Amino acid sequence: MAATCSKTSIAASLPQRKPDPVQIELNGQAAYAYTGGKPFDAALPCVVFIHGAQNDHSVWGLQSRWFAHHGFGVLAVDLPGHGRSAGKPLPSIEDLADWIELLLEKVGAGDTAKNVSLVGHSMGSLTALECAARHPARIARIALVGTAVPMPVSDALLGAARDKEPKAIGMINTWSHSPRGTVGGNTVPGMWLLGVSRRLMERQQPGVLHNDLAACNAYTHGMDAAAALACPALIISGSKDMMTHPKAATKLAAAIKDARSVSLDGAGHALMAEQPDAVLDALRSFIA
Repeated sequence: MAATCSKTSIAASLPQRKPDPVQIELNGQAAYAYTGGKPFDAALPCVVFIHGAQNDHSVWGLQSRWFAHHGFGVLAVDLPGHGRSAGKPLPSIEDLADWIELLLEKVGAGDTAKNVSLVGHSMGSLTALECAARHPARIARIALVGTAVPMPVSDALLGAARDKEPKAIGMINTWSHSPRGTVGGNTVPGMWLLGVSRRLMERQQPGVLHNDLAACNAYTHGMDAAAALACPALIISGSKDMMTHPKAATKLAAAIKDARSVSLDGAGHALMAEQPDAVLDALRSFIA
């Protein structure tokens, strides 16, 4: 006789995973941070992952989990108004930088030692740069992924984000992925990167995309922040990036006192999706 079991009995027999995110209140609003599958411990060296425009913490799935399981306290944040964090999206890179510092202060990360690493993608890279320049006592190093300073946004894209958001999402999706990432070449067979990216962007609240792009476009003193940076920086760029051209990353690296650069051959702007292992290897070498 064939053995049978119900879904209920299967679920009961599996280890019950306890919730691991950090959920706290900042400026009167609920803030969410994924901790990579491990409880957050402020005594450990801390790595903060900061997503880009119209995204959330999930873009750092592989990288956040690796660091959490190798001796680091991880905070992969949802910025205000994004993902599971409440409130309205903050209107400027400066505001986002101060929000990250407030989060670190609230959880006690870096209070007794300069042991916080910031890892930011696109808009998140500007946030990491500005935060490190504004709050040097807490930040040990920063990694800027898919970055450019300044990070201008075309009038056509800003207008589409304001008036025809689905069109803007389509434009960004097309420009963010290299030809290899668009058709085959992904490390996960059957993974449709454009579809995954589109659904992630569609999950955000209306108006978030225009807010984020406008914040990037208005951030004009990034080179001053780079020149004032007191910690080492890693810049990871994609050779096929059409959103933040690799030439801009080279110019930024030259403005930072202690910078190293890694170029991922064939990668577009969505580096963590197209070449997740290569991004992780670069971060491991720099941080771990």
